[in-house]
Amino acid sequence: MFFSLVLMQCTSKPEKQASVAEPTAMQDGYKAKGLAYAAGNQQKVEAIYSNLVSALEDNNAISIVAQVNHQQNASKAGMDLNPTRVVLFGNPKLGTPLMQANQQAGLDLPQKILVYEDEAGETYAAFNSVQYLASRHGLDTVSTLPKIENALSGLVKNATNSQVVNPDANSVSLNEGVVSKESTNSFTDTYEKLSKAIEGNANIKIMAELDHQQNAKSVGLELNPTKLIVFGNPNLGTPLMQAAQTVGIDLPQKMLVYQDNSGTVRVAYNDPYYLAERHGIDGQDDVLRKIADALGSLATAATK
Repeated sequence: MFFSLVLMQCTSKPEKQASVAEPTAMQDGYKAKGLAYAAGNQQKVEAIYSNLVSALEDNNAISIVAQVNHQQNASKAGMDLNPTRVVLFGNPKLGTPLMQANQQAGLDLPQKILVYEDEAGETYAAFNSVQYLASRHGLDTVSTLPKIENALSGLVKNATNSQVVNPDANSVSLNEGVVSKESTNSFTDTYEKLSKAIEGNANIKIMAELDHQQNAKSVGLELNPTKLIVFGNPNLGTPLMQAAQTVGIDLPQKMLVYQDNSGTVRVAYNDPYYLAERHGIDGQDDVLRKIADALGSLATAATK
């Protein structure tokens, strides 16, 4: 699911844009793969986040899927985290063509924008660049990509009053960091088994469930069976964000269940070791191993 914003031209003299500061991790020479961002220009996280949510709610083509306050969730788990929030939203008219080209793209849909304050007190709004999605899922020829790019950049630019910095277009390769397992069960049984396995774990909370196929149908488009389930465990996710807040764009965890043109059913999810590499996380091997084991067990429960 993606969204569309109509960017109108203005004949008046454009305002001078504020300079763009780089997040601390980027000043140290590391850039999270495929993460576009804009500086908050002394604005608080809540102000930027409120601007974003208001803009999304004002667009009838957009549906907000979930809002996650990572700092609040960390506090409930007895841990500290700087202000960190993420909103999940989309518009199936723009997102469905990506999944028609490659259903696996549903793992990175709906779109997400992360707003956070780093250790230096600087605020940023960040999102997965369109080129990141295109490169990771082989979507370079999809016609809706320019509209998505303009909409995302415009939304973040307006919320922060700062220019958007885009990452290296070649920073990610096809299928990088995606774990995919073929299921021996039907699409319906696979998803039901996955959902029950997640619900059966008291440490995990389901944040959202999306039926991409139904959303496509609602705007007159066709898509093979494709569902996404979003869930998390702050006890494991918070230490990763303490190490690198930008990983909040990839949290909560997501698992995609889909049936392709040949009838094969698959479960796909992000490899936590890839997420650590993407965001420059070190010293969290024990947490990463627990997350990898948990995701692997869930996928096995669904597919076997």
